Amino acid sequence: MQNRRAFLASALLATSLVLCSATSAMAAGNVLRIATDATFPPMEFVENGKMTGFDIELTEALAKQMGKTVEWTQIDFKGLVPGVLSGRFDMAVSAIYITDERAKVVDFGDSYYAGGLVAMVKADNDTTHSIDDLAGKKVSVQVGTKSVGFLKDNYPKIERIEVEKNEQMFNLVEVGRADAAVTGLPAAYQYARTKGTLKVLPKQITTEAYGMAVSKSEPELTASLNKALAALKADGTYDQIVKKWLSNK
Repeated sequence: MQNRRAFLASALLATSLVLCSATSAMAAGNVLRIATDATFPPMEFVENGKMTGFDIELTEALAKQMGKTVEWTQIDFKGLVPGVLSGRFDMAVSAIYITDERAKVVDFGDSYYAGGLVAMVKADNDTTHSIDDLAGKKVSVQVGTKSVGFLKDNYPKIERIEVEKNEQMFNLVEVGRADAAVTGLPAAYQYARTKGTLKVLPKQITTEAYGMAVSKSEPELTASLNKALAALKADGTYDQIVKKWLSNK
């Protein structure tokens, strides 16, 4: 969710630094302009024409605690961080992993959930037990996510099939065009539980922290988010939202 997701190439990093210094993502009055890629259930997805999920509900609860409302915009995941840096959005919330590369260009504040990468295979696959069994095989990953760089750096013998959407990763495994998919833990368990066509390999590949991306030029917004998150944890709201969306994960 990124979850779920990794930063793009070093060229984007250099461009992002320039954008960060040139623009400000100031929240307009009481409205927070927030970008997400709502294709990653249970974190964020569209149901009956409306965005919903853990990230959506938690973010709106945080905004309410801060005395603000949310204006959501749905875009592809790879555009989230650049959108914050350009000033188009005040925040990006979309199961974004906190990484060293991303932290160079945006602020995250306190992590709001711990996830990680896992591998998925067909439900009837009895020969693949861990990611180490996938050397020389095809693995689907979503463009812009941590899965891409992680496999490239740590499992170069795996043949990556890069797709734009989370759903495409799973579909490629189901139809046999990929041997496995690597994605974020919450989305993997959600898909396995609801579809039944794939299963999650038992050994988690990584453990990662999810964060909400905010422009470095808006430290007061990051501080307000941290304060609101602490308040939701103190009054039990956070636990209720976690139980609703991420139980049995």
